[in-house]
Amino acid sequence: MQIKIGNNNYEVIIEKKRGVKNTYLRVKKDLNLYVSTNILVSDRKIKQTIEENMPSIIKMYEKQLRKQEENSGFSFLGKKYDPVYTSGKDISLGKEKVFIGREIGEAELDKWYKKQAQEIFPERLDYWVQRFDRKIPYPSLTIRKMTSRWGVCNAKLKRVTLNLELIKKDPICLDYVIVHELSHFIELNHSARFWKVVESNYPNYREVRKLMKNY
Repeated sequence: MQIKIGNNNYEVIIEKKRGVKNTYLRVKKDLNLYVSTNILVSDRKIKQTIEENMPSIIKMYEKQLRKQEENSGFSFLGKKYDPVYTSGKDISLGKEKVFIGREIGEAELDKWYKKQAQEIFPERLDYWVQRFDRKIPYPSLTIRKMTSRWGVCNAKLKRVTLNLELIKKDPICLDYVIVHELSHFIELNHSARFWKVVESNYPNYREVRKLMKNY
């Protein structure tokens, strides 16, 4: 099954499972539409559900396309650079361009990003711990790639984990995520009290959250 949006055709991947009670529609990174539903639901009913939800599906596609555009090319601290490939083995930033050795693969690129993050993330973490308006423990810091979270706070182990991908985004995103995770040392869940802690330390957090929804 396929659906047409604009001038493009996209595959519809249907996943029928016994334990699923409702029908769920998702557009993933591969730009296929995934339909998860009960095993007894007919293909005709699935097609009807897709047709009824086309406005929402189009919004999901638009969001994924924005994400792909945002994550394409080379980004560092919220700025996009035009990649220029060289015969060297290093990565060097210019004003508008980044010079990348042709032999550098994704693993080497991640190492470069990790090195930058290891310098910048601890500085920003220290900045926010020092100025936090509540008494909190000084956490250890872990930096790693995560697919579904920007940050994690383990209050028991007094550890904050930050997503390496933040090194590519505007620094205000990094600051917000740090404040968000530090606030979990005061409130473990996302209750109204938690958001008050976030707001008292980062008043414009709502604006940054909207920005990050595009990533």
